[in-house]
Amino acid sequence: MSVLNRQYELVKNTRELLFAFCEKLDADDYIKELDGFGWGSIRNLHTHVAECYQSWLGNFGLKENITFAEPGMVSNVQDMRGIFSEVDDLASRFLNTYENHADEVIKGPVPWQEEYEELSVLWLFTHTITHEFHHKGQIVSMAHKLGYVPDDTDLVVPGI
Repeated sequence: MSVLNRQYELVKNTRELLFAFCEKLDADDYIKELDGFGWGSIRNLHTHVAECYQSWLGNFGLKENITFAEPGMVSNVQDMRGIFSEVDDLASRFLNTYENHADEVIKGPVPWQEEYEELSVLWLFTHTITHEFHHKGQIVSMAHKLGYVPDDTDLVVPGI
C-alpha cells in the first residue's frame, strides 16, 4: 500500500470521529443555518468537503464526469456517510491510478478561469485532505456555537 493510501486511511479514521460526534447532534442542528460561517450549516459544509474531492480527484484528476454532492441530497449524518462512501471509492480509484506517480502533472480546465491548470497528483491529493481538515475545524466550531461540547476529532493513532 502506498504512503498516500496509508495517509488516506488516517484521514478516514479522523473523519469517522467527526461523523460520530455529528451523530450526537440534534438532527435540526446538523442542518441549521448559522450566521458568520461560510456555507451556512454543518451539513452544507460537509457537502462542500465532499464536492472538493469530487471536483479535484474525480473531474480534474481522473477526468470522470462526477455528479457533485449537493446539500439537498442530505438530510442527516447517515446520508452524508453515504456520500463519503462514494468519496472513499473515488479517492481509492485516484490513488490506485496514480500509485507511485505522485509527481505526475495533470492538465485540465477549472471552472473559474479560462486557462488550463497543471497540477501534480501530490498537489491534488494534498489539497483535498487539507481542505477537509480546515473545514473539519469549522464544523467543530459551528457545533460549539450551537451549544455542544465537541469530541476530540484530531488525528489520532489508530490501533496499529
